[in-house]
Amino acid sequence: MLGTIVNVITVVAGGSIGLLLNKKLPDRFVKIFFQVVGLFTLFLGFSMALETTHVLHMIMALITGAVIGEALKLEQRMETLGDKLKSRLKLGNEKFTEGLLTAFLLYCMGSLTILGAIEEGMGGSPKLLLIKSLMDGVSSVALASGLGIGVVFSAIPLLIYQGGITLLAMGFGEFLPEVYITELSAIGGILLIGLGISILEIKKIKVMNMLPALLMIVILLWLLPDFGI
Repeated sequence: MLGTIVNVITVVAGGSIGLLLNKKLPDRFVKIFFQVVGLFTLFLGFSMALETTHVLHMIMALITGAVIGEALKLEQRMETLGDKLKSRLKLGNEKFTEGLLTAFLLYCMGSLTILGAIEEGMGGSPKLLLIKSLMDGVSSVALASGLGIGVVFSAIPLLIYQGGITLLAMGFGEFLPEVYITELSAIGGILLIGLGISILEIKKIKVMNMLPALLMIVILLWLLPDFGI
């Protein structure tokens, strides 16, 4: 898992630099950083979402996934977990949980995460994840400068999620149809659009509650491979 390990290191390094800059940068610079990150997140999300070839599957997956996530109160549970971690580590950063969740979603919903992890897991080059590592490292500087140390701690769920995909690909990657990868990436794009809207403070979107859509799209493609468009 060379690509994932490098990715984790760049997030921690970039986040640490962002924490140092946080004490020196005027608020106006932090604000413009976030506007750039938010706009790029929207661009990335739209470009990924438009790659879908199964629109009805996507809609059904998003609706059912969001209902499941809302019923399970995923976002609320993650916020509670983040607050407990902050309290246990005696961290004073009031945006710790927001930084943790925002960074995790930004780093893990992109197409490079899925494609790169699967490619490396199937014995290919870690090139895609190394490119992603550079992008995440730069992004973590901006995020940590505004949201604090929670961005650095996002490296932990990043390792679990991205590393988990790599390990699964090692065992089952050769059996995964390409359409599954495309549609997983498209669902991730929709989630990134919601994240971008939240980063730009247009409206708070409960993106975490929509995460089950990633599982639902796989189930729907398996159960209804020829349904709709």
